[in-house]
Amino acid sequence: MPIAVDIDVMLARRKMSVGELADRVGITPANLAVLKNGRAKAVRFATLAALCEVLKCQPGDLLRWEDEDAAGE
Repeated sequence: MPIAVDIDVMLARRKMSVGELADRVGITPANLAVLKNGRAKAVRFATLAALCEVLKCQPGDLLRWEDEDAAGE
């Protein structure tokens, strides 16, 4: 998938666990894991906003586009 999710990078920078982030955002750790591992098909803006608020970052810090052709080379 051309959208890469960098939640684990921000978690490491903030020294925060997945469980703590899930609690503070208000989603289950399982749903956060689906998003974190890039298996989610969609994310609600409200969830993205909550992630950014808790992690004190911008949406672009969590999501980035990767060229599928360049990634395979």
